[in-house]
Amino acid sequence: MTPRERVLKAVNRQKPDKVPRDISWGFSPAVMETFKEKTGCDDPSSYFGVEVRFASLEIAPEKQDEAQAEHCRTAFARYFPALPEDAFVTEWGTAHLAGSVHHFTRIVPPMRQFSSIAQLEAYPFPAFEEEWRRSLVAASIRGWHEQDLAVCGSMATTIFEVAWQLRGMEELFLDFKLNPQFASYLLDRITEIRCSMARFFAANDVDVLILGDDVSMQTGMMMSPGTWRRWFKGRMARIIGEARAIRPNLPIFYHSDGNPEAIIPELIEIGVTILNPVQPECIDPVMVKQHYGDHLALWGTIGTQTTLPFGTPGDVRREVKTRIETVGRGGGLVLGPTHMLEPDVPWENIVALYQAIEDYGAYD
Repeated sequence: MTPRERVLKAVNRQKPDKVPRDISWGFSPAVMETFKEKTGCDDPSSYFGVEVRFASLEIAPEKQDEAQAEHCRTAFARYFPALPEDAFVTEWGTAHLAGSVHHFTRIVPPMRQFSSIAQLEAYPFPAFEEEWRRSLVAASIRGWHEQDLAVCGSMATTIFEVAWQLRGMEELFLDFKLNPQFASYLLDRITEIRCSMARFFAANDVDVLILGDDVSMQTGMMMSPGTWRRWFKGRMARIIGEARAIRPNLPIFYHSDGNPEAIIPELIEIGVTILNPVQPECIDPVMVKQHYGDHLALWGTIGTQTTLPFGTPGDVRREVKTRIETVGRGGGLVLGPTHMLEPDVPWENIVALYQAIEDYGAYD
């Protein structure tokens, strides 16, 4: 079975020859440096035999060349009168300031002071429709498929996370109550852009479409299910509908950290077929498999808050074995960390994770 066939079997809740693996959200810079020192390699996915690659129409700031970075700073300069020299600006126009040495940046929303829809109408939203951009991504998808790898078309921060990073978290939630027309315009504008991306990915033969927003936290939803339903459910359904109009059976992956159990039935209702990351510290993967396994494949499930940073290599191997014997029973599992691997994850545990998937992952 090829790597691509293996992933397709798993995401369609069928049994492949063995459990496919993923690195999910990658390595933090410190872990990446350790990886390079230990292996002499700069591609963890190839080194660990990961069967999937990720295509994106958005150029991450760390991958922008000098001209692209300068274009973003210039295009959105009016919204940031005093940015430090080491700040960068995304293609959406969100500014990022240096965070800790080990982790994420601090976000500066360009729309925090907006007070009218006219300001939204004048904002230079990106289209991501340039011919050069789409040609490059389409070529990458074809190239990975020629290597028999599965390809995910990724827009993992689909609506909510883009919106709050543009507007500000507190401001966006206030808009829901006090300025609903403003909120509707902003979310609709983002949704239009995502629909265009969804059509592109579906037409270019990706194997999985990645959607999602972090709408939940450690113990439950970040917002009420009613708020999610009012502002995001229909818009997510529209994006899925645009993709499925081209590819009716395209697997739809939905990401939310934390515990999104309150909305899982409605995610299934709008067409989601894969749930990620299923953090075991927040939601029981076995429960998800038992209750929703007829509708959802699971992707992730190896916790990055407990076993990986604080366990031994033996603990990691036991968790992998248990997860495969329970959640992986009958197929429907892509196994990997539930989040970026942080500096407190020992190198030996990373090696143990992928070796255990290889050792225990074969189906009879």
